[in-house]
Amino acid sequence: MATIFSKIVAGEIPCHKVAEDDNFFAFLDINPLVHGHTLVIPKKEVDYIFDLNDNELGAMILFAKRVAKAIEQAIECKRVGLSVIGLEVPHAHIHLVPINKESDIYFGKTKLTVTSDELAAVAEKIRKEFI
Repeated sequence: MATIFSKIVAGEIPCHKVAEDDNFFAFLDINPLVHGHTLVIPKKEVDYIFDLNDNELGAMILFAKRVAKAIEQAIECKRVGLSVIGLEVPHAHIHLVPINKESDIYFGKTKLTVTSDELAAVAEKIRKEFI
């Protein structure tokens, strides 16, 4: 059975895509910790990030780095934090979170309430910076 992330990649569920290549897909979290909170996933459905082979994991990190650089250009922040939790959805994913302080990446805090229009505007800013 396909995960929600596989359905997003297939276009069955809408998302605010920020970047894509042949193997990976990046889109905004709809319940973000902060504006610009992005998820990076392999298009290949794999439950646990460390089940990816070394080449796939390395390529995913390099793709995430390119997305993080775009986020840094589009969203005012000191850094882009990276988190791999992997319990929310059974599909390998990396959270990229623009941060100005450590608490910006605390997953126990209340998430932002954002509109689809706000997400679309943020996604467009990041897409414009993606190389």
